[in-house]
Amino acid sequence: MDQLKVARESRAGYNRDKFKLWVDADRDGCNAREEVLLSEAVKKPRQGKGCTLSGGRWKSYYDGKTVTDPSKLDIDHVVPLAEAWDSGASKWSAKRREAYANDLTAERGLVAVSSGPNRAKGDKDPAEWLPPAKAAYCTYAADWTSTKLRWKLTADTAERGALRKLAAGCPTTTVSFTPAP
Repeated sequence: MDQLKVARESRAGYNRDKFKLWVDADRDGCNAREEVLLSEAVKKPRQGKGCTLSGGRWKSYYDGKTVTDPSKLDIDHVVPLAEAWDSGASKWSAKRREAYANDLTAERGLVAVSSGPNRAKGDKDPAEWLPPAKAAYCTYAADWTSTKLRWKLTADTAERGALRKLAAGCPTTTVSFTPAP
């Protein structure tokens, strides 16, 4: 947490459309959303034409629920697009914002979760929202912190304070990241 640079946030100029979502960067017929679903399945789904997925099973770590219908899952940007914008992405090129929005090389920047908790989260940071499952707190704090550090995003004072409080209850959790290219 101490590596997070603290800075004021600004939502000025934010528009979700400035982040191109769900691209098929490797051109295998599956976009970033579908790739996350494939990688996080606890029971591999059948993959049909156009990367249509069926028959799989996923565990949403935000609420601990098991989901069998991929349409009931959201792919969450652990650090929401608006929060990324507020924390430094506003200065990025369109190409870098696209890379962030579709980052499949980080293990936990994009996660498949139940739609309810994800929509309740919206663009809130850990000072404003935590997963409903308390068992998820340490993973969430580590995921948030590693994403911020990976992309050299800042944190505001309340956010960093909330992360420190969470970290105090997670003595065996480590944060690791590879800086984004």
